[in-house]
Amino acid sequence: MNKKLTAFQCTHTWDFVPLPTSANPVSRKWIYKIKIKPDDSVEWHKAHLIARGFTQEYGIDYEETFAPMAKITSILALVPAHQWPPYQIDVKNTFLNGDLSEVIYM
Repeated sequence: MNKKLTAFQCTHTWDFVPLPTSANPVSRKWIYKIKIKPDDSVEWHKAHLIARGFTQEYGIDYEETFAPMAKITSILALVPAHQWPPYQIDVKNTFLNGDLSEVIYM
């Protein structure tokens, strides 16, 4: 959990600020997972901080939603067309880099 919070601060995903009295904050929840090896020993612990966006109201807290997703089949179709060499990467933290026109408090 500390690694996740440190990553949020290093990437400037958020800032700690006082909550204005007029703000309607989005609630959040930590989700914890334990990856188990085949021999039943613990491989790693993982923590996800989830924004509970269902607490917002359309037209008041937001106007539209957008969630870009890339399907693996689409990516694999592009590889031979562009002659890209295949490789694997382990991503520790991913963030949606969208420009927001509003301020969101959590």
